[in-house]
Amino acid sequence: MGLLGKLFGQKQGLPSGPSGWRGYAVGDVHGRLDLLRLIVDSIVADTERRGATNNLLVFLGDLIDRGPESARVIEYVRTLQLPGFRIAALAGNHEEALLRIMNGDEELVPTWLRVGGAECLESYGVDVDLVRGAPPREAVRRIAGAIPDDHAAFLHDMADTFRFGDYLFVHAGIRPGIPLEAQSQQDLRWIRGDFLHDRRDHGMIVVHGHTISEQVDEHANRIGIDTGAYATGVLTAIGIEGSKRWFIQAADAHAPAPAANAA
Repeated sequence: MGLLGKLFGQKQGLPSGPSGWRGYAVGDVHGRLDLLRLIVDSIVADTERRGATNNLLVFLGDLIDRGPESARVIEYVRTLQLPGFRIAALAGNHEEALLRIMNGDEELVPTWLRVGGAECLESYGVDVDLVRGAPPREAVRRIAGAIPDDHAAFLHDMADTFRFGDYLFVHAGIRPGIPLEAQSQQDLRWIRGDFLHDRRDHGMIVVHGHTISEQVDEHANRIGIDTGAYATGVLTAIGIEGSKRWFIQAADAHAPAPAANAA
């Protein structure tokens, strides 16, 4: 785990993505395969409309838990291939929790089940009542045994950050005032208040998920794109090319109308 990659641009005036690249980042999916498929289709259509270039697609973490189809979401992202795209998946706090349990953290099991792990296990065909009623060591064994090896390897190999020109893609945020190379994994996956309320220039614009907002949470130093897909039925992505950025949303039939896609 760690830094996945860097595609550097030049910071000249307005923040920009790297020359010759168009980047997309998708917020917290949380088991909503229906919305995930819709937004990937929308991103492909968007890049076709904008013209040929190198494309990057980053998932900002929390692919799993809460929603009904974690297993199929992992399989979809793990095997996703799009012509002309480089694809990357970052780890969120929910992936970390599952990995910790698979590595033997017995104490975390009850909390994880309460915050969406139960739905994750059900998507893998597990009887959650048997896990809840099992001794801690047996519960860990049942959970670890339910996750296919290729899914476990995919989760383990997720990175924490991706630098895209003047932008940083990350799940939760960063610790203000700390160089990127010195950031803790805990902060990158879990931080909230100390990052969200800080208005300092981070030297890059941080694009993150983790903290739900009704609409895109856009500030001079950060952009939050977790619109609570599992609960609201709205999944959000950002697009970046040069000094331009725009947003794409996928919504189910019960969600409010998606925000307009800005050019």
